[in-house]
This record gives sequence, C-alpha cells and structure tokens, in this order.
Amino acid sequence: MSPPHKSEAVQLLEGAQALFPALIEAFDAAVNWIQLETYIFDVHGVAAEVAEALARAAGRGVTVQVLVDGIGTGPLPAEWQKKFSETGVQWCVYSPLGTGFGGLGGLGMLLPDRWRRLHRKLCVVDQRVVFCGGINVLDDFYDPNHGELQSPRLDFAVAVTGPLAADAADAAALLWWRVQAGYSARQRHLSAAWEKFKAAGYGGRTGNGMLTGRPHFRLVGAPGARAALILRDNLRNRSSIERAYRKAIGQARQEIIIANAYFLPGGKLRRALINAARRGVSVTLLLQGRYEYFMQYHAARPVYGALLAAGVEIHEYEASFLHAKVAVVDGRWATVGSSNLDPLSLLLAREANVVVENKAFAEALRDRLCVAMTSYGRRIDPAVYSQRPLGQRLRGWMAYALMRLALLITGQRY
Repeated sequence: MSPPHKSEAVQLLEGAQALFPALIEAFDAAVNWIQLETYIFDVHGVAAEVAEALARAAGRGVTVQVLVDGIGTGPLPAEWQKKFSETGVQWCVYSPLGTGFGGLGGLGMLLPDRWRRLHRKLCVVDQRVVFCGGINVLDDFYDPNHGELQSPRLDFAVAVTGPLAADAADAAALLWWRVQAGYSARQRHLSAAWEKFKAAGYGGRTGNGMLTGRPHFRLVGAPGARAALILRDNLRNRSSIERAYRKAIGQARQEIIIANAYFLPGGKLRRALINAARRGVSVTLLLQGRYEYFMQYHAARPVYGALLAAGVEIHEYEASFLHAKVAVVDGRWATVGSSNLDPLSLLLAREANVVVENKAFAEALRDRLCVAMTSYGRRIDPAVYSQRPLGQRLRGWMAYALMRLALLITGQRY
C-alpha cells in the first residue's frame, strides 16, 4: 500500500507488509528531511529494504536522522555501519547499554531512571507525512528472540498527511536535539528546553499542544475527520495516552474493542472498562495468546477475573504474536500507536499514539480486528478461567507481584 498523497489524508496500514512499502516510497520521494524513531531496528529480511531506502535518501542529500532505543536495538552489522556512515545516515542511540550513570558504567542500568526507554515508532518525511504505530523496523516473519515465524505478527500503523506531520516533526526534532545535546533526563523544565530548542531554529511552527499534555486535533481527510498525535513522556505528559483511553471509554455508548499486546491496566483504566460493560456497552479485548515474556504474559492473567465477571469479552490471539496497540470506540473513535496498556508503557516508556475521529477509518480498523478475533482468536470462557490449574494461578500472581515490586522500586504508582 502506498503512502497517502492527498493533502490531509489518513490511511490504516496493517503489518510491516503494508507499512514498509509505504515508508520506502515516502523515503524515495523525500527531498529534505527524514526523521525515524523506533525501538527495534533490525535488518533481517524485508527490513533491509527500509534500511536501503534510508541510505539512498541520505546519499542524494536528504537529512536522515534515525533514533533507536539502546535495549531494543543492538549494534548494527559492520556492513550497515559502513553504508550508513558513507551515505550520511545520522544514527543515534537513546539511553544505550553500557553508558555510565554517576560513574557506574554498565551498573547504571540497574538504576530506575535507566529503565525508561524509547518505545515509540514514529517517522516523519519532509514534515509532510507522519507514520505512527506499533510496528518496528523488523520483518513480520522474524522475531529476534524466537527466530522465523510461521505467520506474521499482528500490528498496525497509521499514515497521516497534512499539518499533523508538522507537529510530529517538531516532537521528533526536540527529542533528537535533547539526546544529541545530552540533555539531562532529570531536567524538569521542559518549557525552558522548548524555548532553547526554538531559539536554535529547530521548531516552533505549530504551538505543539503535546507540550501541554492535551491532544491537539488537526482536520484530516473527509470533512469533520480529525486526528491528534498524543505523546507520553516522563515530564508533563506522563498520563496523556491513558487519559485519552479513559475519556473515550467513559463516553462510549455502544461498543469498545481494544487489541493490546501487553495488557495490565491500572486501577482507573480497569474500572473504566468494568463500568462501561456494566452500563451495557459491549467491551471486547483481543490480547496476547502466545507466550513471549514471562512477566507480560503471566501478569495479565490475574486481572481477567474482574473483567470477565463484569461481562467483558476476552479473546486471545494465537496465530502468531500479537503486537498491536489499537482501539475502536463506537465505530467513530480509533487510536493506533506504540503504547501497550501495561506499567512499562503507561509509566516508564516514551510512547506515541495517533487518535483518529473518523467513521470510515474506525470501521476499517474494527473490521480487521473482528477478522483477527473470529479467525485466529480463542475466546476465554469465564467458567474455564475460574477453574484454571493452581500452577497457572501461582505463575500469574508471581508475575503480577514482580511487576508491582518493579514499580515500587521506580517510585511509580499504578
């Protein structure tokens, strides 16, 4: 699928199989500036084609800035380091492993401040089109921990052309500037940082509502359709994405569908879902059905009980790994992004979601989630859940307790 060319258009992209061709076409058409942020940058399989397109763009004089996370992305293979260096691709690592903290070297990773990661998947081309979602630069059929996959992971991204891209460009430029400048993660004066950033000539065109923590909606596509970029950070916007979810859930009147890879919502979000179900809203969750990580997989199971008791329908996706972080409410409100509904995403990681208020877009996403549930999901039977073996219960509560302990260490409340 190609990137949207019509001004102020919005397009849903399913999987890297749709996103990567759109990215490559946008990179090959770029004339000034490509900003790419990702948790994982891997060059196996078709992901190498994205890397090649970045190198081509840089080679013809486009400014190409790639920001990756220090845990999610390992060292680039030597041949790619050489290619990026020769073509001029600018490569930067957010909070890299092995960098000292207070002179502690690698031990600095044990400090809670270093647990905060860059998890957002955001790409802006020429301040014209922005891509946002949960998809890393990673082949759909390959997993760094599990090798080749028989079926592609389920994930989504959204492409938006128009003024929203300028908002995203400013946000990406600000983070790039802060990381490049070594701006202290403990600095809390974001307004002062933003003024310095503008004085350096990098941004300031849009007013950037994301700095206030309030969604800054832009008109997109069809008349009345709107979209907003919502960022989560550890400064002013700590609860921005969760607030957007809670507001939409609180206003729901007919249906809520959420697909989320790592699902362990805090008390407020759980109560919002339970209250919605109790007032007659159809609430359906599509969650991870395949084991990937001990904590994320098992810690989610203890929260199923209260949700099922309230009438929430839970399906587990089993065809491959579920990596999506999306939702549809009442067939009109939708969000696509990088934020899971678990403590790491909602309290510690930098995340980016796009909220779209448009019937056609929301229905397109709803249709794809319904197919995933009916064709590849397994519905959790409340009676079977209540009779699950003791070993499963113990693993669930152990993982849940470890998650809570980790949050206690970081000083976070959830």
